[in-house]
Amino acid sequence: MSEQPISPLAADDADAAASGAAEAAPAAERPVAPKEYYAIGEVCELVDLKPHVLRYWETQFPILNPSKNRSGNRVYRRKQIKLILLVKHLLYKEKYTIEGARQRLDALRRGGELGNATGRALDQEMVELLRLELLRLLELLESD
Repeated sequence: MSEQPISPLAADDADAAASGAAEAAPAAERPVAPKEYYAIGEVCELVDLKPHVLRYWETQFPILNPSKNRSGNRVYRRKQIKLILLVKHLLYKEKYTIEGARQRLDALRRGGELGNATGRALDQEMVELLRLELLRLLELLESD
């Protein structure tokens, strides 16, 4: 997994992502400020996917349907980014097929558990990022 700033998606929509720790961090490591809409490049960086993969998933998962701005570019809201992370989790971590992941999303939606599932997938992604960062820090400490 590539190094990336902590996602603004972890905060509630009303919360700001900037904190005291973010202010002390160098500019390149500060979290991305939460916005209403994100471009496809920003989303791909946040979720660690290539744009062509995300565009393909849009054709396979009707729930991933970004709106377009005046220029015709895809724009994503936080809710959609969380769904992308859930799809990524189902496909890459739980090893679902595209069809199996589509069925799982439909079942979660019908059962009213889609919000909880996206939250769990986001939590697991954050834990993995933190684990990798801690391992990197441990390596730095051990090298001295």
